[in-house]
Amino acid sequence: MKSDSWPVAQRGIEEIRVWISLATGAIVGRRIPRPGFTRVFIAALARPGSSLFSWHPFLMTLAFSFFMTEAILLFSPHSSPIQKFPHKSKARYHWILQCLCALCAGLGLAAIYYNKHLNSKSHFSTWHGLVGLVTACGLAAQSAGGLPLLYHRLLKGWSLARLKRYHATSGLLAYLLGSSSLMLGMCSLWFTASVHGAGWYLAAACPVLSALLIMSQVTNAYIAKKALRP
Repeated sequence: MKSDSWPVAQRGIEEIRVWISLATGAIVGRRIPRPGFTRVFIAALARPGSSLFSWHPFLMTLAFSFFMTEAILLFSPHSSPIQKFPHKSKARYHWILQCLCALCAGLGLAAIYYNKHLNSKSHFSTWHGLVGLVTACGLAAQSAGGLPLLYHRLLKGWSLARLKRYHATSGLLAYLLGSSSLMLGMCSLWFTASVHGAGWYLAAACPVLSALLIMSQVTNAYIAKKALRP
């Protein structure tokens, strides 16, 4: 291998190691003790691929319970697998995971919309549907809103500290909306027909616990302790 190509190969190896670390951490739960039970349980219950509808709960749970949770926890001072990376690198990985979250949410929304269309059912007629629609729109806007943080020159004249604060606050709101949508989905006829008693409470506790963990991290990092700089 030529000497000038070695740094490129080294960066590629480092990228692979980061993604392996993220996947491993999500599977074995070696970082902040948070529930991975929800995504596994919903996947087993929905059996993605068994019907058009089955993709909706699977993709939505994957979007919020996995991709968005992992994206936010990249900045955790105690649990991030890339703690020693510069903040700019963390922001890039965060944005990639957020885009994957938005993609899964968009596909999940398309799946349920088309399924209702095929079955001549009304769209967004429940609180779960309405909150889910607002969440998906907010998530798309949040992902686009992260670009000025990666490329600050896009918004000259704005304080970077101010942009980070706004982005963190709106991101927390989007995450809480996503968690609320998951909870409302667990109150649906599809879910309650299959899950009863203690199993339902165990499943419902998972997004609540995740939301509390994310809320604690974001408020401590951006809202509670950091003063707003001019």
